[in-house]
Amino acid sequence: MELDATFFLLAIPAVVFAGISKGGFGSGAAFAATPILALVIDPRLALGFLLPLLMLIDAATLKPYWRRWSWHDARLLILGSLPGIALGVALYRVADADVFRLLIGLVSVAFVAVRLAQIRGWIRTAERPAGEVAGLVTGLAAGFTSFVSHAGGPPVAIYLLSQRLTKTAFQATTVLVFGVVNVFKAVAYTFLGIFTVETLWANVLLAPAALLGAWLGVKAHRLVEERMFFGLTYVLLTITGTKLVWDALT
Repeated sequence: MELDATFFLLAIPAVVFAGISKGGFGSGAAFAATPILALVIDPRLALGFLLPLLMLIDAATLKPYWRRWSWHDARLLILGSLPGIALGVALYRVADADVFRLLIGLVSVAFVAVRLAQIRGWIRTAERPAGEVAGLVTGLAAGFTSFVSHAGGPPVAIYLLSQRLTKTAFQATTVLVFGVVNVFKAVAYTFLGIFTVETLWANVLLAPAALLGAWLGVKAHRLVEERMFFGLTYVLLTITGTKLVWDALT
């Protein structure tokens, strides 16, 4: 991974964007940073580069939402994530970079498709809260997609929306879940050798951008409507996701 001008030109806004999303909006848009970076570096290196920064953002945003989460829902999602992470480890050991480009691209495009279907009313949030089994299954899906593309947010968001939580409880639960899930992922990434000297040095250089994004996200959570933010997210994910799928298949 070369830390050149092109890398930083994409990495700085991507990391700030991730911080804003994780700090203020709990619908999974933070993972848009992954497909953006996967355009210029090996997607597996992109995963290793982003995880410590996501963990830094988790730490920075935990205090404003401390103990405002739904522990029952968080516990189910965290327990369910463990076998999902194990599946991700198994895939990583046999898959090459193009498989991860394809997965990241497909998840990106699917995220946009699902969100648009929800907006148009084709997919509706369950009228009754989802049960414990649904929480565990959702956790499994979130653990796997989080491992392979840092994209565990969408399935978690769909489950938590069915629980009819307040906006702040929704966000606090999301912060707690991925704060814990990312610790598990860090152990797995270390075991697999995903972290490198270059990715860790890049983390040091871009830590201020991550903290800036987290601070902006907490402020935006109280002041800004989500429509414009997610409109930009959908455009970015559609373009980058389509490009990654094309690159993987060709």
